[in-house]
Amino acid sequence: MSGAAPAAAGGAVPRHVAIIMDGNGRWAQARFLPRSAGHRAGVSSVRMAVEECKDRGVEVLSVFAFSSENWRRPPTEVGLLMSLLIEVLEREIDGLARNDVRVRFIGDRDSLAPQLAARMTAAEQRTAGNTALTFVIAIAYGGRWDILQATRRLTDRCLAGAMAAAAIDEEAFAAELQIGAIPDPDLFIRTGGERRISNFLLWNLAYTELWFTDVLWPDFDRAEFGRAFDFFAGRNRRFGLTQAQMEPR
Repeated sequence: MSGAAPAAAGGAVPRHVAIIMDGNGRWAQARFLPRSAGHRAGVSSVRMAVEECKDRGVEVLSVFAFSSENWRRPPTEVGLLMSLLIEVLEREIDGLARNDVRVRFIGDRDSLAPQLAARMTAAEQRTAGNTALTFVIAIAYGGRWDILQATRRLTDRCLAGAMAAAAIDEEAFAAELQIGAIPDPDLFIRTGGERRISNFLLWNLAYTELWFTDVLWPDFDRAEFGRAFDFFAGRNRRFGLTQAQMEPR
């Protein structure tokens, strides 16, 4: 287990929050709008989440923007999502930079259009020195793909004689994953009513506290986010230990 945080106590704040932003399409359909309208409406919730995490002292916020499975959606919707990602990056990057937010992307960049990949690299370079909050955006990402890529890199090292198989431990493996040295998520949030993690950060969510809400992502506000933080603060995180071992002596 890499990057585990101490057990939560009253008022504890997670170091790393991970979010699956589900429900954009259903939000739009309920209003007789195209699904793209839901994705646009959801941008405001992303902005709120970044601000709230920064204000609360969270170190890392990770969001699942586009999964490897999302390529199976209708081509029109995929194209609109890709265009929206470029548009949002261009519009939001100035504010993120001013507010000391570092932007990082994880996922299969080779599968993305060159224009989007270039915008992503430019955003990372521009915010590389920022320290108030690391904002990780998963695009064309899948947890199984992530694990396979890490396995292949370690296998190549072993075959080249640069590393012994016996040297592969949890720390070495975790270092090869997309989020690398970033601590594992302490709090996972999924909006939209589904109760699953949908191939997001599979390795890294091993000891994460899971919080689900029926609220659709465009309606996810500070009050609902606060309920997730309250849930986390009330958890007793033992990481396999007994309660007696956790109590001070």
